[in-house]
Amino acid sequence: MERVTKLVSQRAVVIFSKSTCCMSHTIKTLFYDLGVNPTVHELDEEPRAGKEIEKALIRLGCSPSVPAVFIGGELVGGANEVMTLHLSGSLVPLLKQAGAIWL
Repeated sequence: MERVTKLVSQRAVVIFSKSTCCMSHTIKTLFYDLGVNPTVHELDEEPRAGKEIEKALIRLGCSPSVPAVFIGGELVGGANEVMTLHLSGSLVPLLKQAGAIWL
């Protein structure tokens, strides 16, 4: 849990992902298309640490564990929550507030 807290506090947008997960790919693409340069941690490419982080994400309430999106150090949620924010027009203001985009 401590490791996740440290990782998400270092950048405006942090995504915990798996390279084989289609929803993770979709969420990363959305952020890139919005002009965001998120820090992405591919849990399946970090064998020992990835499993530890995945367990911590589940304890934080991420279900499924990936994608898990943090903006401004706060857990936003997974694909459903991010897409809901985007479709309601709330995602871009949140990203601006976190300093992830400027326009």
